[in-house]
Amino acid sequence: MVKLIAFLKRRPDLTYEQFVDHWSRVHGPLVVECLPGLRRYIQNPVVQRPGREWPYDGVSELWFDSYDDFRAAFRSPSIARVKEDEPKFVYSFDWMVVTENAVLDPGSGPA
Repeated sequence: MVKLIAFLKRRPDLTYEQFVDHWSRVHGPLVVECLPGLRRYIQNPVVQRPGREWPYDGVSELWFDSYDDFRAAFRSPSIARVKEDEPKFVYSFDWMVVTENAVLDPGSGPA
């Protein structure tokens, strides 16, 4: 299993609420529709706190069975639709592809 982890910063002209609304209602379904081989997709909006400005407004997790599946998804012609939507709510983002090393996973049973 590999994951693409993306750290998203909203456009400065959007409120946090507008950013989350577009991300969840428009972009999320588009990602699910357009990325073949996507096994799981998690959106993690940051917790807003008065007096605390986080460097990002949210983190996405896109899960694939293998690195080859990840590469195939991002070479698919349908990825163009996802990329066309990003400027509508995202100012910038950083991303990386990772594997998972569960240190504590209560759902996995005894170690």
